Amino acid sequence: MVSIHKAAAERILILDGAMGSLIQGYHLDEAGYRGAQFSDWGQPVKGNNDLLNLTQPSIIREIHGQYLEAGADIIETNTFNAQTISMADYGMESLVWDINVEGARLAKSIAEAYSTPEKPRFVAGAIGPTNRTLSLSPDVNRPAYRNITFDELATAYQQQAEALMEGGVDALLIETVFDTLNAKAALYAVQEAFEKRGQSVPVMVSGTITDASGRTLSGQTTEAFLISLSHMPLLSIGLNCALGAKDLRPYLQTLAAEAPFLVSAYPNAGLPNAFGGYDETPEDMAAAVIEYLDLRIVNILGGCCGTTP
Repeated sequence: MVSIHKAAAERILILDGAMGSLIQGYHLDEAGYRGAQFSDWGQPVKGNNDLLNLTQPSIIREIHGQYLEAGADIIETNTFNAQTISMADYGMESLVWDINVEGARLAKSIAEAYSTPEKPRFVAGAIGPTNRTLSLSPDVNRPAYRNITFDELATAYQQQAEALMEGGVDALLIETVFDTLNAKAALYAVQEAFEKRGQSVPVMVSGTITDASGRTLSGQTTEAFLISLSHMPLLSIGLNCALGAKDLRPYLQTLAAEAPFLVSAYPNAGLPNAFGGYDETPEDMAAAVIEYLDLRIVNILGGCCGTTP
């Protein structure tokens, strides 16, 4: 099969869109999340979307299929929070390996079913930012305090990366980066995983701008974010979440002008309304991203919160 590197060099690749909002459309209750396997689990698990790789694989497969049917070249695994740090909220740290392996296998099996020589389909192993940050204190009264260490974060990320590779992903996507130090821990962990397994896959990184000044939560500009990570041999670097396509454009232009890698973008469907929903229509978003193409500032293009197949 054509490699993801070669495919991206030939044309713009389409990444899939939101997973969580589509899962919400199935209106699963607590029992639905638990499935038969975890019917007697000792604490609530509703909202643990990654667990559905084990308890509701048909739903996850169906969502992947919808994006592939719509033309996606790359689908992400349903593993955004599938590391021990986030899974601790549900007491499910011991399930991390299985959740990632099965998430990768689910995505890979359906991607292969849709692949053709003319249009190969790829799977990116989704690695989210966790609910901790290395650069900021969670306690305003204790600015020097951190609730996690670099080594703890790297250990969690390495296990996830190894499991995703075991499941057969074509690339690893470290996404929604709001703290560059977290991303460095993830990249370190990925390199450790490569050495341990004696194999590697392409690595993609996508950051998140969190305020009107165009900075990440840890205070970096887009240019600083790029410089901080440019020592790594990445497939792509880009931006996702937080902003709609129109507002994201100037920051993508910065990346496109300076990045030695491919550039990715998967914006939200506009900004959330008062009810937390997203009002931007597919036509509105298409009009905004057409400018990306005219300006030649993206190589990989998809959608984040509020987007659908």
